Parts: sequence; structure tokens; C-alpha cells
Amino acid sequence: MSDKNEVAAASQKPVVQSERPKEAEGFGGPIGLDIGTTNIVSARARGASIQITKQLNAFFTVPASKITGMTLLKNDVLYFSQNGSYYIIGNAADTFANTFNTDTRRPVESGLLSAREDEALNVIQSIIKTLVPPPKSQGELVCYSIPGDPIDTKISVLHHDTILKRTLQDMGYTAIAINEGFAVIMSELAEESYTGIGISMGGGMCNVCFSYLSVPVFSYSIQRGGDYVDTMVGAAVGESATRIKLIKEKELNLLKEPRNKIETSLSIYYEDLLENLILSIQRVITTSESVPRLSKPISVVLSGGTAMPAGVREKFEKLLKANRLPLQFSSVRMAEDPLNTTAKGALQLAIAEEK
Repeated sequence: MSDKNEVAAASQKPVVQSERPKEAEGFGGPIGLDIGTTNIVSARARGASIQITKQLNAFFTVPASKITGMTLLKNDVLYFSQNGSYYIIGNAADTFANTFNTDTRRPVESGLLSAREDEALNVIQSIIKTLVPPPKSQGELVCYSIPGDPIDTKISVLHHDTILKRTLQDMGYTAIAINEGFAVIMSELAEESYTGIGISMGGGMCNVCFSYLSVPVFSYSIQRGGDYVDTMVGAAVGESATRIKLIKEKELNLLKEPRNKIETSLSIYYEDLLENLILSIQRVITTSESVPRLSKPISVVLSGGTAMPAGVREKFEKLLKANRLPLQFSSVRMAEDPLNTTAKGALQLAIAEEK
């Protein structure tokens, strides 16, 4: 089935059987949309502030029955019916998975639409529609994030990008893609005239963009992120990736000596991830013919959930200084709001395009 027919067929199938979250209603104007491996986040301007709404980018299936459907509706659980099953989507999927002591399933894998999940497209479309209401007027702008092409595989983001764009266009929007790393720059480096390196460390990928005066010089991704760390550590210590993720998010401090085998393994694989990330930057900068000669040092901004454990910024900065790169760096800092940076950057670009 062609991409066009795939989108058209899928758009007729899933009907979310619950009310749209109230946060998504009552707005007009541009939208920034971060479609990540772990979460989908929308950002909209609301006066002088930014309204953030998000859903877990995951699903959980249960057998379909009338009593189950009525109970899910009564409890305002988001789901759609397909092939004799109810697909529970978004934040509710995590609750069901924890209750049944298993893992959620994800429509996005390693940053891209999953080829292993038959209903991945339907799930993505359904979650997006809980966060993005129909436009008040045809052609309103939505700027959505896409990863850079991975430099460690031959995979292209073209299919992923095209499916997302057609989904949003079918909803009545004018859809503009923004590279995830560039979204970090748009969100965090306005005072530096959008010059610097933005890095989004997500669950499935790490995305990198170097921009000069808002012009992307290069952008790419590596297909390693938080999920890689969780999986590798889990295999090394005989624990589930889900449990490792919880420990990583709540307890990990890379500035302290490891207290047990899990923390030791987390330290090992975080260092491996950061070293691969630094080496990728070195490789791209030294082989690119378009890197400008700058008269002053630039900033590096880290964002995303994988960058949030204590000590990640310091470890990254130490490794960056240890590698001789043909650029000078003034600082390595964390984004102000790491989990929502990409959506906010996408919103800034959408507002600029509208003006």
C-alpha cells in the first residue's frame, strides 16, 4: 500500500472513544508539536505564557467487549477499537501496563515510526488528535519535530516525516517540519542570535544541530538514547528495562561513586552513550566543508529526558573538552525546561513563520 493510501485508510479506522483533554480546547493560532519516542508534547501560546499538553506515546491492548468499552468511557480512558481489541493510548496505557505488570507498546521506535507495530500509525494519529484540536480556520500552522537522518545507520526519516505531515494536513493544518536539534536552538539560543549547538537526548535518539544565525549548518541523529541505556543495563544486571528506567530517573547521580551494580552499569553505559555522541560531533565537524569560521565561542545546550540525571551535563562537558574540535565553546548548559524544549522551539518557529 502506498504512503498516501496508507494514511487515507488509517484515518478512517481509529475513532478515539473519549473526550479531548480540556487543555487542548479553546485555542487558536500556531502549534508546536514534539513527536518523540516517549511522549508527544504540544505547545501553544496563551497570552504571555505557553500552554503545554502531553500524552505518553504508547499503547496497551485489551480484548474488546461492550462492558469494557462502557467502563473505559465512564473512566475517561482514551482508546480506539480495532481488530477485536481496544487500543488504550497515551498516559492511560502506562497505568494499565503497571497494573498488569508488563510493558507498554510503542508506535515510535528509535525515534521513527515503528515497523514492528501494525497499528503504529493509527495510534500516533489518535494521540495527536487528543492534543491538537481541529483548526479554527483552514491552514493554521503546526510545526512538528522530526529527527535528523541517523549517521550510524542507512535509515532515512523521509517516510516518518511524510506520514506525519499528511496526518496534520488531513486535519486541516499547514504542517512545517523542524529538526529536533534545531528546535532546541530556537527555544534556548535567541539571545545568541540562534548560533550554537542544540542537542536533544531522547529515549530513542540523540539529535544534534549546529546553527549559525538561525541557519542550520548541519543536523543529524545517532540511534542511541535513553532506551539504549535502559536495555543494555537491564541485560547486564538481569533486570527489566522498565525498572532500570525508574532507577535512572529517580536515583542516578553520575557525580557520585556508584553504590551498587545497577548504578555501576548505568555509569558505564551513560559514558558509552556520551562518548559516541561526542565522537559523532567530532566526525561531522571535521568532515563537513560548510562549518563557518567563528570569531567567538559558541554555546551547547542539552535537552531531553536522557540529559536530565545529575552529572550528565558535567560528564558531557568534560568529554567535549577532552576532544580537540575546530570550534570553541563558551558553555555547556541544560535547557530551561528539558522535557518540553522541542515543543517550545517548534512553537517559536511556527509563530515566526506566521508573522
